[in-house]
Amino acid sequence: MYIGVDCGTQSTKVVVLDAERGRLLAEASRPHHLCEGDDGRREQDPEDWIEALRGAFHEAVARAGIDPRAIRGIGVSGQQHGMVALDEHDDPVHPAKLWCDTATAAHNAALIERLGGEAGCLDELGLVLQTGYTASKLAWLREHQPAAYRRIESLLLPHDYLNFWLTGERVTEAGDASGTGYFDTRRRSWNRDVFAIIAPELDPDRVLPRLIDSSEKAGVVRPDVARELGLGQGVLVSSGGGDNMMGAIGTGNIRPGLVTLSLGTSGTVCAYSREPLTSGDPLVANFCSSNGGWLPLVCTMNVTSATTRMRELFGLDLAAFGDCIERAPIGAGGVTVLPFFNGERVPMLPEASASFLGMTSLNTRRENLCRAVMEGATLGLRYGLERMGAIADGASQIRLIGGGARSDAWRRMVADATGTQVVCPQITEAAALGAALQALWCHRLAEGEAASLEAICSRLVSLDERSLADPDPERVDAYDDVYRRYRRALADRHGIQA
Repeated sequence: MYIGVDCGTQSTKVVVLDAERGRLLAEASRPHHLCEGDDGRREQDPEDWIEALRGAFHEAVARAGIDPRAIRGIGVSGQQHGMVALDEHDDPVHPAKLWCDTATAAHNAALIERLGGEAGCLDELGLVLQTGYTASKLAWLREHQPAAYRRIESLLLPHDYLNFWLTGERVTEAGDASGTGYFDTRRRSWNRDVFAIIAPELDPDRVLPRLIDSSEKAGVVRPDVARELGLGQGVLVSSGGGDNMMGAIGTGNIRPGLVTLSLGTSGTVCAYSREPLTSGDPLVANFCSSNGGWLPLVCTMNVTSATTRMRELFGLDLAAFGDCIERAPIGAGGVTVLPFFNGERVPMLPEASASFLGMTSLNTRRENLCRAVMEGATLGLRYGLERMGAIADGASQIRLIGGGARSDAWRRMVADATGTQVVCPQITEAAALGAALQALWCHRLAEGEAASLEAICSRLVSLDERSLADPDPERVDAYDDVYRRYRRALADRHGIQA
């Protein structure tokens, strides 16, 4: 038995994988509280993640009906970029600032300038700094909370923090480290010169976690935690990784030719590459994968977070919201929405707000507004897909994950808006599954087996044929027109040209 944990923005999920039978036995989740501010602040208490992990673990194991002493390994996936700064007592000096925190936009712009602009960032890091990355959060803390900053003894990412709670080891791996903004994604190492610009008073050898290979274990579960969870002794904890990297593993996207697209709180598009990306596009993050390669990725910040706001505004449950989408025509009667409620990362508009355009006395209907928000979120992902160029152009299939993937209407929309076949994995909690699969891989390697992650994914990642959506030529043409309107809106509102 193997456990996969996914600590996301809204909740922590736990899945129980029976590796011998090749099936998921149970899953459970616990929600998190998000602290928000008008200045773009988005923070959480890391202790909430541990409490959520405890509760979800016990529930998932009870649902699976297993003896937890049968568990051999645990893998942890975490929301990327979050800053968990700990003091000498291993307590947070400040609430964790999350990937969607845009209060640090000015600090990010200043860091880009100090590094010599986009070209300097690419030269130093292999990617261009984004507001969501950890680097600007650290710069913000240094300026606005100097007393807390001076107490920092270690800097971890969310998945690193949960691994630390499980094992007592401060380690990380290249995939999640790629999103810090002080990691060289081509050389797969910390960039100490860049870190010194961000935090000159901190010693990187002291505060940064030790880098390990993705195939290595982070450690074994501490005896007191093992007793609390009912585990046996020596349970392995794999390196883990960021949610995007674990989601790629959980969809089998560990070889060229596939695209993983996530319709979660945020949206991501990624494709596996054996080499680092060399296009130099500042909006494409040249991240490392969590299985030894690279995972060029585009992230948009408003997907189910945007549709949830519309549902709540109109008092709709998921079924009623889906009915609204189905009743509205493609193009939402002429309404265009740029759903930048949380600012936006791609295109790079961290201080933007949402725009509702083209509304008249005839088309301002609940159905059209709901559909226009979903279309805006989807077309933003198409924009990101196009920025990825050749690595995504040749993709034969998009593997769709995230909460939005459960919607028939949304799956058809993605297929038609991108002109590409769409299918969901049988297990839609792909990041949690990917973490469990990585734990299985790491455990077998630790036991001396010649284990292949690709072989493990081939056996344990299955697709849900009922979810298959092929693009319809007429609807593809219709969405091309809607996309042109979306691009005109980007140009008119924000100066984003083709």
